[in-house]
Amino acid sequence: MKKAFRKIHLWLSVPFGLIITVICLSGAALVFEDEVTELCRRDLYYVEKVSGAPLPVEYLIEKVAGTLPDSVAVTGVSISSDAERAYQVNLSKPRRASVYVDQYTGEVKGRHERAPFFLTMFKLHRWLLDGMKPDGGIFWGKMIVGVSTLMFVFVLISGIVIWWPRTKKALKNSLKIAVGKGRRRFWYDLHVAGGMYALVLLLAMALTGLTWSFSWYRTGFYKVFGVEMKQRAGHGALQTVHGTPQTVHGALQTVHGGKSGRNSSEEGRGNREHTSPYACWQQVYEELKARNAGYKQITVSNGSASVSFERFGNQRAADRYAFNPQDGEITEVTLYKDTDASGKMRGWIYSVHVGSWGGMFTRILTFIAALLGGTLPLTGYYLWLRRIRLI
Repeated sequence: MKKAFRKIHLWLSVPFGLIITVICLSGAALVFEDEVTELCRRDLYYVEKVSGAPLPVEYLIEKVAGTLPDSVAVTGVSISSDAERAYQVNLSKPRRASVYVDQYTGEVKGRHERAPFFLTMFKLHRWLLDGMKPDGGIFWGKMIVGVSTLMFVFVLISGIVIWWPRTKKALKNSLKIAVGKGRRRFWYDLHVAGGMYALVLLLAMALTGLTWSFSWYRTGFYKVFGVEMKQRAGHGALQTVHGTPQTVHGALQTVHGGKSGRNSSEEGRGNREHTSPYACWQQVYEELKARNAGYKQITVSNGSASVSFERFGNQRAADRYAFNPQDGEITEVTLYKDTDASGKMRGWIYSVHVGSWGGMFTRILTFIAALLGGTLPLTGYYLWLRRIRLI
């Protein structure tokens, strides 16, 4: 059986090895993207001096809106619990665009833009620099990444069978990396022991990553965990969550049951709507801040808001609220624990894939595992070429 698995291990590794190296190394480069970006552009993401109380949200958004072209609108504002972090004002386009503003001075600090290096790494990791065809043709880059990742799963599993030691002494020796016993022994130990140390995390990254490559795999993955997969709406399109139509990525929500018929506040609301669509956002933010001690970030958009916390597990977990855009009254609350299982699964898949589920510790382990995963095909090529006497 080991002979059969050696052949499987070899003949799957040879054609897909270099692609696996590219996927793993580009993935490792993305693990600490946020930290590196904020370190290089601290002036954008942080305020220079914390002084007094922050300016009203409405005023800050109007400042940002005044710098935008007519085709771009403000869709929301994200406020961190860290008083030194600038407010993030989210824009309607391009996708995931945002502008940072100093909440104490009103200075528009600039637009968030993904660094060219990390953008290249992302495209390399997901699509091998390919792009989606406007005519609906085959997305070859995505297909190749998906097939290579699937083959990587079989390579890792076959590697376990080949490695499996028969005695405790053999187990102990197989997990050592000898440095002073020659080049070939070092590369062999790095390939075998390094692969075993990184095995669990590499399998976790590969198995979760495949959910973005193949719809059939994604459906099966969800079913394994007993979750019925729900189709997500495209960017800016409406989807239904617990009966409330809402848009993806912070676009406008329609809140049913809003008390728009109150005669006593009709005139005031009309004046506010005429003045600014953001008039009650400050009120909503203050109320959610008071309700949620220990929050990490509060995001408010027109008719909807979310509150996230600093905790282990699903890093996309958030409590969600709906409010009347006219008077700021909160009309609906959906706590994360009550969120549908499909939404929770998406967040867990992402958190496991990038290693953020356990905080900085698991992210460091994921980074190391991805680096080791990138070396496995290279050390494997070296050992194979030595064996057939080509080097």
